[in-house]
Amino acid sequence: MTAQAVQQDELVAVIGLEVHVQLETDTKIFCGCSTEQDDAEPNTYTCPVCLGLPGALPVLNEAAVESAVKVGKAIDADIPEETRFHRKNYFYPDLPKGFQITQYDAPVCQDGELEIEVGGERRTVGIQRAHLEEDPGSLQHQGGNIDTADYTLVDYNRAGVPLMEIVTDPDFRSAEEVRAFLAKLEEVLEYLGVFDSARDGSLRVDANLSIVSGEEVDDVSGIDEATLESANRTEVKNISSHKGAEKALAYEETRQKNAIQRGREVEQETRHWDETRGITVSMRSKEAEKDYRYFREADLPPLQVSDWKEKLSIPELPDDRRERFRAEYGLSEEAASKLTSTKQVADFYEDVAETFDPDLAATWVADNLLGELNYRDMAITDVEERLDEFTRLVELVAEDEITTKNAEEVVLREMLDEGDDPEAIIEREGLGKADSGEVEVAVEDAIDENPDAVEDYHAGEGGALNFLVGQVMQKTGGSADPGAVNELLRERLEE
Repeated sequence: MTAQAVQQDELVAVIGLEVHVQLETDTKIFCGCSTEQDDAEPNTYTCPVCLGLPGALPVLNEAAVESAVKVGKAIDADIPEETRFHRKNYFYPDLPKGFQITQYDAPVCQDGELEIEVGGERRTVGIQRAHLEEDPGSLQHQGGNIDTADYTLVDYNRAGVPLMEIVTDPDFRSAEEVRAFLAKLEEVLEYLGVFDSARDGSLRVDANLSIVSGEEVDDVSGIDEATLESANRTEVKNISSHKGAEKALAYEETRQKNAIQRGREVEQETRHWDETRGITVSMRSKEAEKDYRYFREADLPPLQVSDWKEKLSIPELPDDRRERFRAEYGLSEEAASKLTSTKQVADFYEDVAETFDPDLAATWVADNLLGELNYRDMAITDVEERLDEFTRLVELVAEDEITTKNAEEVVLREMLDEGDDPEAIIEREGLGKADSGEVEVAVEDAIDENPDAVEDYHAGEGGALNFLVGQVMQKTGGSADPGAVNELLRERLEE
């Protein structure tokens, strides 16, 4: 039974991904042009090789191959004895040579996997292959989007940037699972140090989605290839974010199911995700593999890489580090997840935890610092050079030199907003902790000035004590310790 013949309530989405990841190298994959192109003028980072001029020959970037092998180790992929390059032939304006140098039947990584968690359940996504290729140039549509622009400009600065295409098995059944996978993949790539998510266009997704009968899908063995082949597949291109992937595939799943419900055939085609309108639009009929006329790249010899897997080391990956944080530091699952969200955050936490109790360090890094950074749309990388200042602030709290409240709500915020060190802020704002004599005077004044609150306290109204604590904190400019104030008030009120 084909997908077109089943009823709407029996339909299941089957999704596979092609994730294109720019690798962080100093130069392009086949030439010496720099990949550091922030705010560069169009077409200024080019040379005869990446422009495909006659007679120009490619030279493979060793750093790109090393990055690919590290990715292979992280996804537990097979690294073959020999890998080689092919030419993928197609005409498109952003491809100056008229073909793309890529890998076809001998990719650098094969048969890997990545574990994800969705809805509290963990499952494994198969990765068919991960191969190296060159990035095309970029198109800039003027006066509209891809189908409404007045004209299109081509910038070849990006042409030749090292790209790794990661192709998954058709293991996804929902857009939510796709988003979880992309987040996990990006996390692993950043831990490896081969990828920078902040770079524009550094991760782009093409997704293949088919609709099949739920009876044809097995949770263990997946889906039969013949069944998948019988259901026309739609490719959705030009997705540039996790959220965009989730929205694009949710839309496309609904579009196809609605078409089938109305008795219409789902066309096998390539569609473009229009993020502005939140819809997919038809681009062209779907190419078949034979349309690309792959043949061996004669200018690049086969590459022996199987022993690189043993020679190259990779850092502790996020899942392993998360488990170690829970075992070594006794952190909760939530805290460990926050503190391993990026390698930089995890490194920062461990530096703080060398000096302070792990729970105290976790509270300050995971809750206080990350919360304030997120509010300001900042990252830990914006403050990692100020580790000594942050550690000093925690130390001042631990030594009772300043109240936790003032440290969190005044000093930390001014450190981030003004760039000052904590002690300068404390002195400027007069936030040194009040001495015991000053607190005792403030307590006596609060009791004398608020007889109604005192009466309410003796009548058993719990809010009265909180009110009196607030009065004392106000009188001391927030420099008293709330816990000590609470205890002192109780003593005085019970006399």
